[in-house]
Amino acid sequence: MSPERLVVIVAAVAFSAIAVPARAATIQIVMENLVISPAEASAKVGDTIEWTNKDVVAHTATADNGDFDVMLQPHKTGAFVLKKAGTVQYYCRFHPNMKATLKIDQ
Repeated sequence: MSPERLVVIVAAVAFSAIAVPARAATIQIVMENLVISPAEASAKVGDTIEWTNKDVVAHTATADNGDFDVMLQPHKTGAFVLKKAGTVQYYCRFHPNMKATLKIDQ
């Protein structure tokens, strides 16, 4: 194999490794006894937030800024894929004392 061809192959492998995006994560959040836990969570754009309602009443995960509004029936799970960075405060529309924060990085 010629040295020039070897340089091209090494460069192609190096650039392809850089271009591979990180794998998205799923962040688990639980609503139980009218409490959101954890009350503060960190995630990245592209991650999925998965809320599980363990209560016998319905809840929502409603962003103050309107980014999401996920309905959660009793003993059910709902999810949302994060689309932009920032800090998002959210709450339950039915139980406004249930509040939490998502810190979303790029």
